[in-house]
Amino acid sequence: MSLTPPSLSEERLDRLARVAVKVGLNLQEGQDLILTAPISAAPLVRRIAAHAYRAGAGLVTPVYGDEEVVLARYQHAGDHSFDRATGWLFDGMAQAYKAGTARMAIVGDNPMLLSGQDPAKVARASRANAMAYKPAQAPIVNFDINWTIVAWPGMAWAQQVFPDLPPDEVQAALADAIFKASRIDGDDPVADWAAHSARLAERSAWLNGNRFAALQFTGPGTDLTVGLADGHEWHGGASTAKNGAECNANIPTEEVFTTPHALRVEGYVSATKPLSHQGSLIDGIRVKFEGGKIVEAHATKGEDVLQKLIESDEGARRLGEVALVPHSSPISQSGLLFYNTLFDENAASHIALGQCYSKCFVGGADLSEEQVKARGGNSSIIHVDWMIGSGEVDVDGINADGSRVAVMRKGEWA
Repeated sequence: MSLTPPSLSEERLDRLARVAVKVGLNLQEGQDLILTAPISAAPLVRRIAAHAYRAGAGLVTPVYGDEEVVLARYQHAGDHSFDRATGWLFDGMAQAYKAGTARMAIVGDNPMLLSGQDPAKVARASRANAMAYKPAQAPIVNFDINWTIVAWPGMAWAQQVFPDLPPDEVQAALADAIFKASRIDGDDPVADWAAHSARLAERSAWLNGNRFAALQFTGPGTDLTVGLADGHEWHGGASTAKNGAECNANIPTEEVFTTPHALRVEGYVSATKPLSHQGSLIDGIRVKFEGGKIVEAHATKGEDVLQKLIESDEGARRLGEVALVPHSSPISQSGLLFYNTLFDENAASHIALGQCYSKCFVGGADLSEEQVKARGGNSSIIHVDWMIGSGEVDVDGINADGSRVAVMRKGEWA
């Protein structure tokens, strides 16, 4: 019996599941899979499981989350609850990843779920979870395994994205936006993704060939110089994990990205889109960097949440990623704010506070944590992307001798 809402296309859901397994994960023969998802996404989970087993999966293990259970904690739990996390679960996941299990996350929860809850409790719970998650996070950020993220059009999420549509139309509207952004509507979505990944790889190769020492972003409220880590390497589209599987970590993706130098970021920058974080919307972000560190941070909305975010640990005030996305990307041109980083980061060039990706170094697979740090890589319990690109922002590549090369003009590749 199908539990797919009647407003959603069975065929397009199946196409998304196939792309998630074949393109996102490139699941290997005999490989196990851990899959996390909101409970409402069960129709997509079941299709993914079917495609995974057809691809030769050993064992598919879904782990479901429930928004009502999350809310029950904030409404009824004692204060001590908010400094605890399911470390035993994350330890088990870490053990599975070390044994070669693949990882897939399905996002789709209400992005404003915790907006009415005590922000101090939200911050405490988030920090406890981030600390407990570190053993399971390490194989992912170090790209030890093939992993990917895809989306399910949750009803509450859909109502946030399309507040003016009738309730019986919002989920179908979000599903349509997800399907289009995820490039699943062509005659051969797997081939279409191969071509898209090749285009992103060309951009990465050009940037790697130039070996810029820094990037400078200029635009309204922005004059930011982002020094790039020593031996940094640009990536975009499909990447090969340390286990040899080539995968696309994000479905959708429009970015090419690399690691900044944690000590070499200077200037000021203004966000070009709101950031949805921990159930709160942070809008009008403006920060100033000195010596790689945020020394001033303001927001027109949600500033208290922003301040708690950058106080997560020492690395939370420094950058772990810089990414370039053209203003003409399909997600940008949709005109939608998705309230979800998986989509919103692919609408504009962006930076991320916190943890870097060790794969964004030449020979990154063989570098220790100490070597990553020595080359300028940042370490933190957070990794939070926020958008700084638009049709009014220029990007220049700065060479070691100070000469400059136009990289983007008015948000488009130069």
